[in-house]
Amino acid sequence: MASMRDFIKNVGTVLPEIPKPEKKPSLNERFIWTGFALIAYLVMATTPLFGFGGPGEQSDQLAFLRVVFASAQGTLMELGIGPIVTSGLILQLLVGSDIIKLKMSDPGDRAIFGTSTKLLTFIVIVGEAAAYILGGALGGACTASVTTNCLTPTRDIVIFGQLFAAGVLVLLLDEMIQKGWGLGSGVSLFILAGVCQTVMWYSFSPETFAPSTGTTAYFGFVPALVSSFFTNTLPSIVVRDYQYPSLLTATLTLVMILVIVYIEGIRIELPITSIKYRGFQGVYPIKLLYVSNIPVILVSALGANVTFFTRILYNYSGTNNPWLPYLGQWATANSSYPTGGLVYYMTSPQSVQETIADPVHSIIYLLYLIGMAVVFAKLWVEIGGLNPKQVAKNLMDANVQVPGFRRTGLSIEQVLNRYIPTLTIIGGILIGLIAGVADLFGVFGTGIGILLMCDIILQYYQMLLKEQVEEISPALAGLIGAS
Repeated sequence: MASMRDFIKNVGTVLPEIPKPEKKPSLNERFIWTGFALIAYLVMATTPLFGFGGPGEQSDQLAFLRVVFASAQGTLMELGIGPIVTSGLILQLLVGSDIIKLKMSDPGDRAIFGTSTKLLTFIVIVGEAAAYILGGALGGACTASVTTNCLTPTRDIVIFGQLFAAGVLVLLLDEMIQKGWGLGSGVSLFILAGVCQTVMWYSFSPETFAPSTGTTAYFGFVPALVSSFFTNTLPSIVVRDYQYPSLLTATLTLVMILVIVYIEGIRIELPITSIKYRGFQGVYPIKLLYVSNIPVILVSALGANVTFFTRILYNYSGTNNPWLPYLGQWATANSSYPTGGLVYYMTSPQSVQETIADPVHSIIYLLYLIGMAVVFAKLWVEIGGLNPKQVAKNLMDANVQVPGFRRTGLSIEQVLNRYIPTLTIIGGILIGLIAGVADLFGVFGTGIGILLMCDIILQYYQMLLKEQVEEISPALAGLIGAS
């Protein structure tokens, strides 16, 4: 174990790294760096891969992964944040199961965890880039009948180099923001940008299509609504075919956003008093969604990776391995969604019609999402330093105490034990249920995407409030940060 720690430390010295700022940048400077990271992401998400036909040139086999991984087909953001999320998921599972023994309360072990995650991210970037090419997600091999947008050895190398460089750049942008140059985290920022793009596209896209009725219609809900108003075809917009936005899905999206915002505001307020500033009283809020959106991201990453690699295996040997169809089946080589096997039940139905037509699939998917969300919620509380013991230590370090209890870590921990374990499970159930139900009814940007969007926006709002307070009173902001 000691030799492995030494190896990780040595590797950390050669990996590219963004240095921490020598002094904390001003709020305006952090806005600028955050904007720079966002613009860099958006530029890469619209820049086609050189040697590939670009977005929309072929069927998107991985469409259901795009929201979670903030990726865009056929662009430099083909991998998105997938390697970062996947490596974090793997390390968290290994640490949570004690296969890798690290104490996250120890700064040295936290540093080892961070370096290990970065190293694994580089490995995953290489693995996923190769898998996307070999698995056919970016096109198949050239044949006598297929000579355009197909992959040759030279083109494979060129595309691999672009995916690797873009993946490393995304990693460094995320590290830059998390080390204090920007606000929040790059992962959250890029997910937010991707979901907002999808919601805006579903709402206002002027693109047209030919539905089953044979007449041309607008894809975006608002243009379709206006068009149907002037053509006296309003009933046609209430429910539309398959994945096209309708009045039903638009209403459900709005309702889901309001429900998420309401639930985000529910919390238990534990009274606290300051030892350092006599007379100061406040509350330590423990949110109903205590674990925030992390479990949903991890569940989505798990399902996405299982589906992705099963798809690759199925494309290569699905008909030759009798056991592989039990993991996943697809109708054709270019199908976007599984039609059977385990991954079928790990993937949400794609419309309200599918939800109603196959209730067994819908129920199993919902139970899977809720169950795994609870598992990852409990893991994250321990790994992320949100357990009662660590929170009690944070409150002690902030020079606060709970009125009526002795000012000891054990006393505060006992108080927190009344709430945190229960709220962790309830929060995991709720976020799994919200995301799952929204998915089943086909809301804009998927249920998981809407949940992440609302949660990230609220996080940024609270973060900006804290930053404004800090400019006025750093000491008071420190106390708020502890809560």
